[in-house]
Amino acid sequence: MSQRTTTPRAELHTHLGAAVDPVIMWTIAHRQGIRLPVKDYWDFEDLITMGPGKKNRGVFEMDRDYYHLTELIQSSPEAIEEAVHSVIGGGYRKCNLVLQELRFSPMKRNRTGERDLDFIILAALWGMRRAMVEYPQVSAGLIVALDRSFSPAQNAITLEKAIRYAPDGIVGIDICGPDKKSFSMRAHAPLLLRARKAGLGITVHAGETGNLEELRYVVRTIRPERIGHGLCAAKDPKLLKEIAKQGIVLELCPTSNLLNSVVKDVRELHRVIRTFVDHGVRFTVNTDGPEMYRTSVLKEEEFLLSQGIMSEKELARCMRWAFEAAFVRPKKK
Repeated sequence: MSQRTTTPRAELHTHLGAAVDPVIMWTIAHRQGIRLPVKDYWDFEDLITMGPGKKNRGVFEMDRDYYHLTELIQSSPEAIEEAVHSVIGGGYRKCNLVLQELRFSPMKRNRTGERDLDFIILAALWGMRRAMVEYPQVSAGLIVALDRSFSPAQNAITLEKAIRYAPDGIVGIDICGPDKKSFSMRAHAPLLLRARKAGLGITVHAGETGNLEELRYVVRTIRPERIGHGLCAAKDPKLLKEIAKQGIVLELCPTSNLLNSVVKDVRELHRVIRTFVDHGVRFTVNTDGPEMYRTSVLKEEEFLLSQGIMSEKELARCMRWAFEAAFVRPKKK
């Protein structure tokens, strides 16, 4: 094995709904008796992964066409335990992920109240613990996601559950989901303040699309430790200076951004990343979901190298930043 393959890695931005091997998802679905829209395994794999030639028109399409099915399949304590366990173990086997933070929305997996949120969260934590026993080299933590499709009151319920189980391995809070006119980041700011006071790390999906005003509010008012994507900050030099000064770390997901049409092409991706480098903004390289996008942190690094977007030295620095910015602490050797 090459040195690049065996280098210890960390991944901070992985969604459970996009991270589970389709074979495992297929088995979980049939075990639960879920009526799938297709009867052939290969058609199913095509439904939940972004194969060659596929591209979404935006993150709204990805959420509607892919996550709807994967989150349904994962909507039971048994399913989510197996899903979390498989992702953490798989990350270590495939590209030496020795630190992994995995995020998911419990409320999107309780089948509109049919399943108990506590059992969903506890099952996810147990799946994580099982994986860390099997792979003692790995440190892992779960990030609980609030969602733009839910009201502040609904998200407050999820937050209180996350705080309750923080001692068991919930390490952070996120706000996910495509942009919605009905969603107010300002209305959710008190929830994130509550999470911070409880000792949880804060990361927010912001600036993935062109909502620059929301990103400015997140940076200047919420002041999270990390931001998911944050790409449109590249359009605002003043905001870039603020991000760099605060030490906010951006969680970049190159392949996902290309396949979800968040960036138009490799040339635009190159411009955005080099803008971050030039302004001293710290960022990490992630997958968003290795199975959905048929990638890995190793493949993301190799892609950035092959396209001349980043150098070996810069990638090594990004990986160091990932370990430093993690909400979960690595195990001591």
